[in-house]
Amino acid sequence: MQPSREQIVALVGANVANEQLRRHMLATEAIMRALAEHWHEDADVWGLAGLAHDVDAEQTQHDFAMHGKQGAALLTELGAPAAVARAVMAHNPATGAAAETRLEIALASADQLTGLITAASLVRPDKHVANVAVKSVRKRFREGAFARGVDRTAIARCEELGLPLEEFMGIGLAAMQSIAADLGL
Repeated sequence: MQPSREQIVALVGANVANEQLRRHMLATEAIMRALAEHWHEDADVWGLAGLAHDVDAEQTQHDFAMHGKQGAALLTELGAPAAVARAVMAHNPATGAAAETRLEIALASADQLTGLITAASLVRPDKHVANVAVKSVRKRFREGAFARGVDRTAIARCEELGLPLEEFMGIGLAAMQSIAADLGL
């Protein structure tokens, strides 16, 4: 039986102290749920992958190749589906597990998109994601110097899934806007 959202929230609470990281994980969950709905997938399973994907980030910060591997092991112990554990591992290319399935590629793309959208929000005078437009996210995507840590190649992989980049950005932006208060944006 797959773990409940409450169990994953507790797992995150026990392993992630950084509030910004927790918010990033909530944003990724929201985007993954929206993508699942777009493709008629199981939103609970996809949301679980998004919410839990960085559960080991603080523990593995000095060994990036382990980031995702420890998280996958924690999720497996909790009874998460193997596809979720694999997606968590594959969202970090340094693990050696390549993102190949729709779930895995979507998670790797959504993970990076949250950073771009957050950065696009924070440069606005009001710092509110509600006032960010897809056009602005697209413009910031093309500006390589903006949000340098965002892997634009990972974001663009959404097109491998038949989802045009601008549509992916729109789905992600709307998902983050729907939980703006939880994100502090």
